[in-house]
Amino acid sequence: MLRFSICAILLAAAASAQPTPKGWYPHEGGLLKYRVNIRFGEEPDTMPDGFKFGRVSAVATNREATEVYVFQRGKKADPIVVFDTKGKYLRSWGKGIFGNPHGMRVDKAGNVWVTDNGDHQVMKFDRNGKLLLTLGIKGKAATDNKTFNRPTDLAFSPDGKFFYVSDGYGNSRVVKFTMDGKYVMDWGKKGKGPGEFNTPHSIAIDSKGTVYVSDRENNRIQIFDANGKFLRQWDTLGATQNLFITPKDEMWMITHRNNIENLTYDTLAGRIMKIELATGKVLGAMESPGHWLDAATNGEIYIGSLTGNVFRWYPGWLDRGLGETEGLTPANQR
Repeated sequence: MLRFSICAILLAAAASAQPTPKGWYPHEGGLLKYRVNIRFGEEPDTMPDGFKFGRVSAVATNREATEVYVFQRGKKADPIVVFDTKGKYLRSWGKGIFGNPHGMRVDKAGNVWVTDNGDHQVMKFDRNGKLLLTLGIKGKAATDNKTFNRPTDLAFSPDGKFFYVSDGYGNSRVVKFTMDGKYVMDWGKKGKGPGEFNTPHSIAIDSKGTVYVSDRENNRIQIFDANGKFLRQWDTLGATQNLFITPKDEMWMITHRNNIENLTYDTLAGRIMKIELATGKVLGAMESPGHWLDAATNGEIYIGSLTGNVFRWYPGWLDRGLGETEGLTPANQR
């Protein structure tokens, strides 16, 4: 009886010593301390009269971080709108070209590549909008070496010799091409096993040529060598919308807890995460809706959001409120 009483007392003491549960969960890996401009490109509004973003599918910056390219679906502006990093309108193009804008990347030479999942095409433009290359047959959905079925994203090999297309909503594969558009190979099919996909939504490549694919509806990221050999997977990062790897091998993503949350909230419940490339460990996180992410070389992060916004995140954190009546410091700094 004495032994039972002592055990009961110890258990009660241990329970009372536990911290009171908090209503808010912590940010995975710690809070990323950035501030945000939630209407980049529209506040201040320097676009031509009548221009307004519809759903913003993608955003990309050039290597010098001097230009920001926005890929949007609305009828009140050109599909591709270009700004400087302060949000000043520079130029635009693409009216009548695309079935449904989806993905966008800028290569080392400053060329702008896009995926059109409405017309099943991949296109390459120069920085001023001149069409340089088209892959896929407009309006034809198929699965051979000349066609796509709703392609989603693309990525470039570090040696500059190849690019890869995640294909996509209709197909469940990755397609490898030479930089001049010659088919090399493809891999993947519909399924849940290694090397199988359910909506390969984004693709990124590190400095060693390793290929990372967001297998979004399977709630995982699959990792391959340059020729499609399955290496490993991460299944702890949710339903990832978009992957971005910087030239310094820093991985960023915009993700959701799972694919059902993503679909239910229409991308509104997302988080930006910084990831340790070697392990998949989360190094930091912060809330943001979003469909696309670009980590610019100047340290800023741009998010293309289906809400019709471009979010510009820049390093910084407030130490007090913005007005005289809201000047209290955060609780952890008092």
